[in-house]
This record gives sequence, C-alpha cells and structure tokens, in this order.
Amino acid sequence: MDGSLVNWAMLMAKAELSAALPRRWAHTIGVTRRAADLGRILGDDAELLEAAAALHDVGYAPRLAATGFHPLDGARFLRDEHGADERLVRLVANHSFALLEAEERGLREPLEGEFPLLEEPLLVDALVYCDMTTTPDGESTTAQERVAEIVGRYGADSVVGCFIRRASSEIFAAVERVDAALVAQPR
Repeated sequence: MDGSLVNWAMLMAKAELSAALPRRWAHTIGVTRRAADLGRILGDDAELLEAAAALHDVGYAPRLAATGFHPLDGARFLRDEHGADERLVRLVANHSFALLEAEERGLREPLEGEFPLLEEPLLVDALVYCDMTTTPDGESTTAQERVAEIVGRYGADSVVGCFIRRASSEIFAAVERVDAALVAQPR
C-alpha cells in the first residue's frame, strides 16, 4: 500500500472540516488513527478502512449539508464531485448503523437505494469500532461512554438520541467482534 488513497482522503477531510468544524476534524483525526491500528485484521482492506475513517464525517461540512444527514450528504459529495471508489462511498454512507438513523429521519429509502450496505461484516464493524471508540476530541473511549456522550450532547429525545439508543446494542456487538478479531490476530 502506498497510502495515496488515505492521503487523498485526509486532504479532502481537512479541506472540508478543519476550519469550519475543528472539533469534528479532531474526531476525524482520532478515528483515522484508530483505523490505522486495525490494519492487521483487515489485510488488503486496511487502506480502504483508513480512507473511510478520514471521510466518515465529511458530510457535516456546511457546504455539503444538503439533507442535514451527514452520511448521505458525504457519500453524495464523494460520489458526485469526486467519483470516489464505490466501496469507500458505501462505507461512508453506512457508517455506524446509519440506516437506523436514516429511518428516524425518513431518509432510509434514498440512503439504501443509492448506497447499499456492503456485505463485508468485518470492514463495516471496523469503521463502527473506530467511530464509536473515539471521542469528539479525538481521544480513545469505550463504546458505552461514547453512546452516553452522544445521548448527552444531542438529548435522549432528539433524532440522534433516539437513533443512538436504538443502535447501541448493535454498536456494542460490532465493537466486541472487532475486539475479538484483534485478540485472535496479535501483533
């Protein structure tokens, strides 16, 4: 791997997030760092995971927020403006159980129709792991603490709060599967 996809993804994320949303950019850096640590369990998909980690929240960029649902806005941006790799775009679109949040927002049909979920469980779980074990400031945390932080930040009855509470058992299970894969594949 020459890292060119990851370099491109980091440059793209930095351009869209660093000035406009510095805390989101700090989170992105932390998530990408976590992804780099998972390379040993992903083999040929390690670079793809890092690129998806770098771009997973790009849809929060104010100029890209067409629907207000960042996975969909980010995936459309990557597909439409950059012709990005389909697997990368689908990972960004579906990161961290986005279909469940899309359902809460009435956007499941467009998300699912445009960006079907990848049938690559470990890769999908790995992106959940990276996102849900990284704080908004880019530090490591547990998935349980991250879910509680999200509920606290958005409110339990908000769209995001409802989604994250609904998705929490799936998030925790994905993190456990990645932890098990890491144990099975020691450094």
